[in-house]
Amino acid sequence: MATTTYQVQGMTCGHCVSSVGAEVGAIAGVSDVQVDLASGRVTVTSESPLDTDTVRAAVDEAGYDLVGA
Repeated sequence: MATTTYQVQGMTCGHCVSSVGAEVGAIAGVSDVQVDLASGRVTVTSESPLDTDTVRAAVDEAGYDLVGA
Protein backbone atom coordinates (compact mmCIF):
# COMPACT_ATOMS: atom_id res chain seq x y z
CA MET A 1 0.00 0.00 0.00
CA ALA A 2 1.10 3.55 -0.73
CA THR A 3 -0.29 6.72 0.81
CA THR A 4 0.45 10.08 -0.80
CA THR A 5 -0.82 13.55 0.06
CA TYR A 6 -1.39 16.07 -2.70
CA GLN A 7 -2.13 19.79 -2.52
CA VAL A 8 -5.16 20.87 -4.54
CA GLN A 9 -6.09 24.48 -5.21
CA GLY A 10 -9.53 25.91 -5.92
CA MET A 11 -11.82 23.78 -3.73
CA THR A 12 -14.35 25.90 -1.84
CA CYS A 13 -17.27 23.66 -0.83
CA GLY A 14 -18.58 20.17 -0.22
CA HIS A 15 -19.35 19.70 -3.90
CA CYS A 16 -15.68 20.38 -4.68
CA VAL A 17 -14.67 17.71 -2.18
CA SER A 18 -17.09 15.22 -3.75
CA SER A 19 -15.89 15.96 -7.29
CA VAL A 20 -12.21 15.56 -6.46
CA GLY A 21 -12.88 12.44 -4.39
CA ALA A 22 -14.87 10.81 -7.18
CA GLU A 23 -12.36 11.55 -9.95
CA VAL A 24 -9.29 10.53 -7.94
CA GLY A 25 -11.13 7.52 -6.54
CA ALA A 26 -11.76 6.29 -10.08
CA ILE A 27 -8.03 5.86 -10.75
CA ALA A 28 -7.12 2.18 -11.02
CA GLY A 29 -5.61 0.87 -7.79
CA VAL A 30 -6.95 3.63 -5.53
CA SER A 31 -8.58 2.22 -2.39
CA ASP A 32 -9.25 5.41 -0.40
CA VAL A 33 -9.38 9.18 -0.89
CA GLN A 34 -9.59 11.67 1.97
CA VAL A 35 -10.14 15.32 1.04
CA ASP A 36 -9.54 18.09 3.60
CA LEU A 37 -11.33 21.17 2.30
CA ALA A 38 -9.77 23.59 4.80
CA SER A 39 -6.17 22.72 3.95
CA GLY A 40 -6.67 21.65 0.31
CA ARG A 41 -4.93 18.36 1.06
CA VAL A 42 -6.01 15.19 -0.71
CA THR A 43 -4.64 11.99 0.80
CA VAL A 44 -4.76 8.99 -1.52
CA THR A 45 -4.21 5.36 -0.54
CA SER A 46 -3.42 3.02 -3.42
CA GLU A 47 -2.06 -0.45 -4.10
CA SER A 48 1.19 1.04 -5.42
CA PRO A 49 2.56 4.57 -5.90
CA LEU A 50 0.57 6.57 -8.44
CA ASP A 51 1.96 8.54 -11.34
CA THR A 52 1.58 12.23 -10.44
CA ASP A 53 0.41 13.04 -13.99
CA THR A 54 -2.45 10.55 -13.60
CA VAL A 55 -3.56 12.20 -10.37
CA ARG A 56 -3.13 15.65 -11.94
CA ALA A 57 -5.38 14.62 -14.86
CA ALA A 58 -8.08 13.38 -12.46
CA VAL A 59 -7.97 16.58 -10.39
CA ASP A 60 -8.03 18.63 -13.60
CA GLU A 61 -11.08 16.67 -14.82
CA ALA A 62 -12.82 17.62 -11.57
CA GLY A 63 -12.05 21.28 -12.35
CA TYR A 64 -9.23 21.99 -9.88
CA ASP A 65 -5.47 22.37 -9.86
CA LEU A 66 -2.94 19.97 -8.39
CA VAL A 67 -0.22 22.28 -7.08
CA GLY A 68 1.99 19.86 -5.18
CA ALA A 69 2.59 16.31 -4.08
